[in-house]
Amino acid sequence: MLTISIIIPTFNEADNLPHLFAHITGLNPPPQQVLLVDGGSNDESFKLVQNLIADVTRDNLSDIDWQVVKSQAGRARQMNKGAALATGDVLLFLHADTKLPAQAIMDVKTATQDKKWGRFDVRLDSPDWMLKLVSKMINLRSRLTGIATGDQAIFIKRDLFEQIGGYPDQALMEDVEISKCLKTIGKPACLTTKVITSARRWQQHGTCRTILLMWQLRFDYWRGVPTDNIWQRYYR
Repeated sequence: MLTISIIIPTFNEADNLPHLFAHITGLNPPPQQVLLVDGGSNDESFKLVQNLIADVTRDNLSDIDWQVVKSQAGRARQMNKGAALATGDVLLFLHADTKLPAQAIMDVKTATQDKKWGRFDVRLDSPDWMLKLVSKMINLRSRLTGIATGDQAIFIKRDLFEQIGGYPDQALMEDVEISKCLKTIGKPACLTTKVITSARRWQQHGTCRTILLMWQLRFDYWRGVPTDNIWQRYYR
């Protein structure tokens, strides 16, 4: 049976990390390995992860091989750093504010018996009807285009990930670019079980405004605007 390494890029996620650890330890079955890759947090995230790992290791609360490392800033660089240290047959890339379904590891193992890569459906953690519709549209678009977003917990067989050279070293849209590369090799496994991801950005900036911004950024990327420029607009 294939083994799974979960790779989690983190940056200033101190408030969320205890919840993340509790969630990962509750997966059944558990992953073989979890690598948290910090991109230069200034909110004690790295120290907190070290303490959390020490707690679960000391108290024998988990059979998971937990590791935390530092990396240059940038989600693509962080995920590539984690992938270079991973030992699993399959790499599952998880955002720190996204929760996997309880049976996610078995779902991935089953899917990668036939497919070399894939992703989950996604649900934003809000009862707002517009955000429920946004979730449905993300899943439909992904299924039709074969393009996955990072919020959908992309998973890739490690040998394939190494074959394509990992994530492209760019500031944003690394998920779109790697999906475009991967789908030339094979169609993704589109799992209908859902990951639950934070709606905080949508709630902070407004649903309609965020939808418009996302489409503008995708259009800019399609027409060749440098990702550094797109990144500045996304995070401003």
